[in-house]
Amino acid sequence: MLVSRTHRLTLALLAAVTLVVTGCTAPVFAPRTPAREGAAPGGATPAWKPCPEVPRDLVGRGAPDMTYECATIRVPADWNAGGGSGGGASAAPGGDFEIALLRVRSGHQRDRIGSLVINPGGPGGSGIDTAVYLSFGPAFGGLPDEVTQRFDIVGFDPRGVSRSSPVKCVADADWDAAFGYEPDPATREQFDGLLALNKKIGERCGAQYGERLRLYSTEQAARDMDAVRAAVGDDKLTYLGYSYGTLLGAVYAQLFPRNVRAFVLDGAVDPKLDVVAGSESQAKGFELAFGNFDKWCASTPARCPIAPDARTAVTDAIEKARTSPVHGGNGRDATAGWIFYAVISSLYTEAGWQQLAQAIESLEGGDPGKIFDLADEYTGREKDGRYSNLFDANLAVNCADAGSVPSVDRIRELQSSWRRKYPLFGPALAVGMLSCVTWPGQRDPYPTDAATGAPPVVVVGTTGDPATPYEQAPRLARMLQVGTVLTWEGEGHTAYPQTRCITEAVNRYLIDLAVPPTGQRCPAR
Repeated sequence: MLVSRTHRLTLALLAAVTLVVTGCTAPVFAPRTPAREGAAPGGATPAWKPCPEVPRDLVGRGAPDMTYECATIRVPADWNAGGGSGGGASAAPGGDFEIALLRVRSGHQRDRIGSLVINPGGPGGSGIDTAVYLSFGPAFGGLPDEVTQRFDIVGFDPRGVSRSSPVKCVADADWDAAFGYEPDPATREQFDGLLALNKKIGERCGAQYGERLRLYSTEQAARDMDAVRAAVGDDKLTYLGYSYGTLLGAVYAQLFPRNVRAFVLDGAVDPKLDVVAGSESQAKGFELAFGNFDKWCASTPARCPIAPDARTAVTDAIEKARTSPVHGGNGRDATAGWIFYAVISSLYTEAGWQQLAQAIESLEGGDPGKIFDLADEYTGREKDGRYSNLFDANLAVNCADAGSVPSVDRIRELQSSWRRKYPLFGPALAVGMLSCVTWPGQRDPYPTDAATGAPPVVVVGTTGDPATPYEQAPRLARMLQVGTVLTWEGEGHTAYPQTRCITEAVNRYLIDLAVPPTGQRCPAR
């Protein structure tokens, strides 16, 4: 039900949110890099090779005193078709998937504990890209030196994502149509048009992948993660999962509780929420975050050019775009849909608030460039109009995971109801559920049980989180029965390593296995 947003070095941003058309997502930078050849089977020792080109292609260079190595392992396409578990299975009927890995090692490493495996969220976010970003250290929002000096940092692209047997079945023009579409299709014609677009996307993906669509589920990916643990040579897994990555980590902890060393689950997803409850939770969370943005504008008018009433300025811009969208020099129209996604994009960190205010001001002056910048950062749209496979993977995973979905008529009812309760975000979150209604793949729901036998797990929640609202953190901790909640009283999506209090608590846990005190809360600053 989620995805993670572009991780900018200066913000250490990792995120997730439900999409109007794809059902659940929020992008991470995922370049089209093909999987490396010479893949080792699951459980075998991978052939690590230097790959300085990966950070160079992403950000122009590698981090000082860091080395980058890449490898690929093979895993069964279906772990439940005779493949077994624990990373040592041979390929099951139906072939296999290649899982791409990147290992970052500090030149100042000492007293090595093992590997810290990273997942940035999504589903659809690239763990390889995120490991690169996090390797640049605290000056750029990356991991603290205390952590990089004790662990190898290992990123992997989950099955179907970026370099790992990527799923790609949606035309770029269809993504443009989806993101630019009316976020609240109120008329029957508008609603039916969105339904038809979702059907078109589903039919194309079904024709290309058929029965294999079921195999992109979170449970399958969690079993892949145990193959990653075995491949890096760790008896027990140390893991840092953001956003949807908390769901992936929770499923792993249920399947392999005795293989857990230390898990940090930041930006927690409540696995027991069904599609409707999860979408409504996000609608409520984004309304809260937007309200906080509005209050910030009113209290800091010198930094907010659309003060004192930012809410009206934004909603007026969306309403005007419904009939008279501003035309951009690149041939694109700043429709209500693109403005809506610019708003979504801006709410993941407080730093995005000023960007949104400036973008709306520029739009009022006839320049939609900053709106497109924000929206494209969220969607992963490149300047030439191409998209990575982030949203294709997001769609495949979310719909494979969905145990049940509401009917089209029920979605139409919720759209109306949520318009009253959550006026800016409710309708879009409601119609976002259409994507899995029209999805042709079979379902493979993940378990929602206790992680019996696992050691304590740290669940981090942020009180102002728009994408995974704070109340989901204690729910995840209770479900696992081994979770301890660490609270950040801040804004935006995910917390580590943004403040000293959060960073020190998580570091102590990762390095020394010192669990934060029950009820620990960290101030926003």
